[in-house]
Amino acid sequence: MKFVTYVYEGEESIGILQNNEIFNIRNLLEKMGEKDIPRTMQKFIEYLNEDNLNRIERFLNDRGVESVLLDSVKLKAPIPYPERNVFCLGKNYIEHAREIKITRISGNGIPSAPIYFTKVASPAVGTGDNIEFSTKVTKQVDYEAELGVVIGKDGVNIRAEDAEEYIFGYTIINDVSARDLQGKHTQWFKGKSLDTFCPMGPCIVHKNEIPFPVSLDIKCMVNGEIRQNSNTKNLIFNIPYIISDLSKGMTLKAGDIISTGTPSGVGMGFEPIKVLKNGDVVECYIEKIGSLVNHVVETL
Repeated sequence: MKFVTYVYEGEESIGILQNNEIFNIRNLLEKMGEKDIPRTMQKFIEYLNEDNLNRIERFLNDRGVESVLLDSVKLKAPIPYPERNVFCLGKNYIEHAREIKITRISGNGIPSAPIYFTKVASPAVGTGDNIEFSTKVTKQVDYEAELGVVIGKDGVNIRAEDAEEYIFGYTIINDVSARDLQGKHTQWFKGKSLDTFCPMGPCIVHKNEIPFPVSLDIKCMVNGEIRQNSNTKNLIFNIPYIISDLSKGMTLKAGDIISTGTPSGVGMGFEPIKVLKNGDVVECYIEKIGSLVNHVVETL
């Protein structure tokens, strides 16, 4: 099952995406007789459990439920305003760790432990939205296609073998990065947290739709040119390890988002470098989830 946040006739709602139709979750739950109805994706994640999911699936299959066509709505980021910063992994594919050495942003070599940082998403932008930046602020904007893991329930000191129990689903994140700011500040937070630098979407795919351990093709295209092409099975630190390690002494909460790192092929890995410029179209694709497409706009 795929979940989306969308705008239809000026109203923002959350919905279930099936084929090219969207079913409004609020209307669906009202018809099911639910009283305390979640209005945002964050609240829906907190609400949903296996029993509720099974009831929703049965109701969708057995009843005639009204829908709207995908082409008639504006998709937003599935979680436009994460309650906490997006948790990110740096240098989590071997070939990317090797290529990023030339940027002088981080140390050389393959990490022996996960590199964590966070990025602000206030808001995260959706597919079809612009990645905007001023050349007065940065002249080296780069793309990073990443698999995002959405946490489904609170947990601390989670065992790796129990990690899937704490996952709600998966989405795509473009960890847009200002490389010159990363180098200037010798850390990653500022250069990855500029406005519009967290495209997310187009949906969240529930974990039941994706076999575990996760092995999904991941790509990034700029103006149709394939720049990144890998598979999530190539993560240095896999999803169970990340969830277990990150949760040691720190509670992960329902709705938290973990961006698991990007494969090789980023713009700064080319010689000469291939930074984003006004008019570029960036498409991040992950198997079973879809495509996240954004236009690049240079502002004054």
